[in-house]
Amino acid sequence: KMSKKELRILVDEMKDGMDEKLIQRGFEAFSVKKLRAEGKIKGPDFNVLKYAEENKLILLTMDNENIDACRANNFPHIPIDEDGIFEMVLDKLSKF
Repeated sequence: KMSKKELRILVDEMKDGMDEKLIQRGFEAFSVKKLRAEGKIKGPDFNVLKYAEENKLILLTMDNENIDACRANNFPHIPIDEDGIFEMVLDKLSKF
């Protein structure tokens, strides 16, 4: 298991602002929206995935295309789709 400081997270645009909450909790987190504004990520979603891979970031995303691409390429990610929410529910239920 990795420590908070070892986990580096990239928050996709739909969840912008969560990067700041993660930082407050001791994680190293970055925002796609802010990185785009700084010119560090340009163009299509593929470039977001490429940036995450090159910088060893875990992509936190609601975007189904990004989730599918991460699954297909074994990229570390946290899906916030119906399947991801269901997994979180199961995880929480297992603690009762």
